[in-house]
Amino acid sequence: MAAPPLSSSTNCFVEPATSPIFGGARKTGKFFEQPHLRILPALRRSQGFALKASMGSPGFTQQLNKSKLETLSKAEDRCDIFDILKNRFLSFKSKYIENVEQFENLAKAQAPKFMVIACADSRVCPSNILGFQPGEAFVIRNVANLVPTFESGPSEVNAALEFAVNTLQVCIILFPTLGIPNLIHFLVWVENILVIGHSCCGGIRALMSMEDDANGSFIHNWVIVGKNARKKTEAAASTLSFDDKCRHCEKESINHSLVNLLTYPWIEEKVANGKLYVHGGYYDFIKCSFEKWTLDYQGTKLEEDGRIAAKNKVLWC
Repeated sequence: MAAPPLSSSTNCFVEPATSPIFGGARKTGKFFEQPHLRILPALRRSQGFALKASMGSPGFTQQLNKSKLETLSKAEDRCDIFDILKNRFLSFKSKYIENVEQFENLAKAQAPKFMVIACADSRVCPSNILGFQPGEAFVIRNVANLVPTFESGPSEVNAALEFAVNTLQVCIILFPTLGIPNLIHFLVWVENILVIGHSCCGGIRALMSMEDDANGSFIHNWVIVGKNARKKTEAAASTLSFDDKCRHCEKESINHSLVNLLTYPWIEEKVANGKLYVHGGYYDFIKCSFEKWTLDYQGTKLEEDGRIAAKNKVLWC
């Protein structure tokens, strides 16, 4: 028996009968109409089990019917989640249409002034916290916002740093006007690297709680990048509680990442020449405050103890 038809209001978790890539769709206005839809195999199977169960005990049939309702409920929940995303996208699209010229320019090239290295934590999106707009920041996010040293070898952070600082250069051409006979060229590149840490960081808690000889899990092999920050924290905050040690290390690891940035030759060269600035930021989402500081290259003596000198410290609260 064919599956019962779905109502027109149901538009999630269905698959087209004619093609796995919506090949049988017919365009009507802005939307696509599917000529034939069928329920996903999991729901079809649960229907089949319900039919077979009708020959069994009432309790067994009731159990399968309950399972079917739970399956449908989960599907509806997933549909609601993506409905929310759809509405958010359509809201974004309205802004896109209002600023279409800006987005057309971004489609040709990007010239962000910032590279941001932030934590992957879902609560600390830098675009939400600092209001970065499309084209303003080249962002990479990882667990605990760590930066490996140049000597550590290839990683996604290394690749992003090289792309942002070395490759992401835009040649801006000003066409000649009266009194200016020649074209003028300007090279534009990332001018600021901002490493953002945050309160209640799970990656830092993992770093502070793991043993040096722990098994090489993916998490261990990554957060161990910040082991020097942990050592400094243990030395400076040995009498504090574990929670306070973690908070101390959250900020210490940011400075550790700033130090590691200077192990990249092309970064240190630009910082020394005043073409690139390296900053630290700490977002406390409990107090909703943001601390920002800038590495003082001239005052930092990396060969001594790896501690940085900071300048332009501010607190936004």
